[in-house]
Amino acid sequence: MKRIYIVVPCYNESDVLPETTKRLCQKLEGLKQKEKITGDSKVIYVDDGSGDDTWSQIQAISRKNPHFEGVKLSRNCGHQNALLAGLSYAVDKADAVVSMDADLQDDINAIDQMIDAYEKGSEVVYGVRSKRKKDSFFKRFTAQGFYKLLKSMGVEIVFNHADYRLLSNRAVKELLSFKEVNLFLRGIVPMIGFKSAKVYYERNERFAGKSKYPLKKMLAFAFEGITSLSVKPIRLISALGLICFLISIIMLIVFVAQYFIGITVSGWASLITSVWALGGLQLLGIGIIGEYIGKIYLETKQRPRFIIEQTTDTETEGAD
Repeated sequence: MKRIYIVVPCYNESDVLPETTKRLCQKLEGLKQKEKITGDSKVIYVDDGSGDDTWSQIQAISRKNPHFEGVKLSRNCGHQNALLAGLSYAVDKADAVVSMDADLQDDINAIDQMIDAYEKGSEVVYGVRSKRKKDSFFKRFTAQGFYKLLKSMGVEIVFNHADYRLLSNRAVKELLSFKEVNLFLRGIVPMIGFKSAKVYYERNERFAGKSKYPLKKMLAFAFEGITSLSVKPIRLISALGLICFLISIIMLIVFVAQYFIGITVSGWASLITSVWALGGLQLLGIGIIGEYIGKIYLETKQRPRFIIEQTTDTETEGAD
């Protein structure tokens, strides 16, 4: 049997937390009865600077049930950093760590299959959605576009996988050795390279509360992943610049030929259009390059990715 910790980032999850706790408690008891996990396996709730009473609920839960612990971050650091904080907290206490969201969309029963795959030698087990029939057409279209865009930009990512996964203790330690500030764990975890497996499950509807990833955040998240893990956009700009240069050479030859055969056309509209088009491309290129420079700027500062303010076991924690 292995000691398993389940890390659950929480941001304003007071509506769903009681039900999440109930189901996770039942899952831990069931796994213990099947002798899949040890009796001291736990759930770690990470409060990512919530503005509601999420932390007070976590404190109350941990007092009533020794299988639950809480970690409070000093401020809202974002889902990826909150998840990393939970992993760093659990790494020296568990044989393997499962990460999942608090909204109960991830099928908790898939944890059984993840543990089975782990016992067979897989150190990274991905929870992958089997289908998206419950999603609206717009949600399904944008989600599939999200993964395809990342793939096309050179980001190594598991299709239809979010942050529901099992990592062995060794895999977590290797993940923590990645020191970049701009985190995109869905792209970093496959870079670890250990033996991996996939567990397929059907994603449920959110039990309560609102989604933390509307379209605007999803687009920002995709852009973060692309610019954090790939230089392909810069190469595309270079290719686009070369194409524009070649087109300008061809047009120059055409204009010279027209001049010698006596065809002269005054083309203010085409001239202004081309100026605006090239100016827009230049600004776009500068903006993308600036995004990379900004990330370099943040990385060189080496600021902590999160600061743990308090834990329910009253241990003093530091920053990472």
